[in-house]
Amino acid sequence: MTPVLDIEGLSKGFTLHHLGNRIEAFDDISFTVGAGEFVLLKGANGAGKSTLLRTLYRSYLPRAGVIRFHSDHGPIDLARAADIDVAHLRRTEIGFVTQFLQARPRVSAEAIVAEPLRLHGVAVEEALAQAREALKTFGVKPDLWKAYPTTFSGGEQQKVNLARALILPQKLLLLDEPTASLDAHARAALVARLAELKAAGTAMIGVFHHPGDVEQLIDRVVDLTPDFIKSEDRTDVDL
Repeated sequence: MTPVLDIEGLSKGFTLHHLGNRIEAFDDISFTVGAGEFVLLKGANGAGKSTLLRTLYRSYLPRAGVIRFHSDHGPIDLARAADIDVAHLRRTEIGFVTQFLQARPRVSAEAIVAEPLRLHGVAVEEALAQAREALKTFGVKPDLWKAYPTTFSGGEQQKVNLARALILPQKLLLLDEPTASLDAHARAALVARLAELKAAGTAMIGVFHHPGDVEQLIDRVVDLTPDFIKSEDRTDVDL
């Protein structure tokens, strides 16, 4: 299996200055993710699952450790990479899917979804056509495609969020509770899209409140429960 991400001795904590103490999110995490592999992060509330994803995306800087990403330009340690390099990789090779859409005022749903394609060099009309198809797949009604998602319900915003985040295949995809607020149709569409990306070689690391939604995609589980950090084969895991 072609390696995509090597995580070695990764640790992250937060200093609570007003309390004068420090909270450790996770400590000494190590695992590898290969092309086309789906790794589920498991652990109790507060175990650091979402914090780990944000550290891998470099929204947070780790306290220690290596995040070696095998980019198209060669290996790079995301823990120490320059901000400009991280920003470039986010546009081209690393995706992050959350349960929240950061909708911009007076920007239509179809324009938001088409934007990653346009930034990748796809012509405007082709990008919009693909965006409309993605919105349709996730169950967004056509009369909403030109509307502003800032006026949508939470569930409809999440559908737009998924359509945008998954429209452009990435080498590495980080998923933080993407099924929150979704109806059954949208959850099925999400699983189908993730299966397509997995088959095409995208490496995925995800946190799911209901991991049964993606059970057929999971290859390994990394448990972040304190004092029980380990990697397991999916056949031995009670989801």
